[in-house]
Amino acid sequence: MEENTNAASTRVRNRRGEGGRLRDDIVAAAVELLDETGDERAVTLRSVARRVGIAAPSIYRHFPDQPTIMLAVVQQAFGELEDHLSAAVAAAGDDPRDRLFALCHAYVEFADSHPQRYRTMFGGLFMPALDETTLTEEEVTSLGDAALRMLTEAMQDCVSAGQATSSDLWVDTVGLWLGLHGLAHQRAATVAFPWPPGIADRMITSLAHLTDAP
Repeated sequence: MEENTNAASTRVRNRRGEGGRLRDDIVAAAVELLDETGDERAVTLRSVARRVGIAAPSIYRHFPDQPTIMLAVVQQAFGELEDHLSAAVAAAGDDPRDRLFALCHAYVEFADSHPQRYRTMFGGLFMPALDETTLTEEEVTSLGDAALRMLTEAMQDCVSAGQATSSDLWVDTVGLWLGLHGLAHQRAATVAFPWPPGIADRMITSLAHLTDAP
């Protein structure tokens, strides 16, 4: 089927005050392109504009360049991850150990369910040198802060309840995150590997310095 090159002229113009809807449409289009292709390079101003049905210059009212679109995509993905983690922890009950396991499994499940987004969230390939874009250092370095804070709090709850023996909470939290990230990455990259049963639980128990369950 021939692509409609006149799509930009057929989109209904937003009413006054609805510019935020166009911004959301631009981000949604970028997410679709990323999920379909698995390649950040497919998300260009022109391809996003074509997907939304607008002229490419219209994007500049909301995003000054392609990296800022990708930043919005990644920020949205981290928000989705945080919501997924929060829901898993809330459903796990009051036991700190159960909540930590639920959070860790939810993290890996998110990566399994959204491999293209997850790779982009942590791959950093969409980020040029800061002097080549309008992105700020704070915008980049704050990505994932909320999710890591949730993991830290879950670890602290286990220590406070006498269910973990960590003596350096921050270092052990980072170590646990690195383990989860490595498992998530390798499960996506080596789908034929014969993963041992219960490997995730054994890894979580070790890296979080959990004591034996009662």
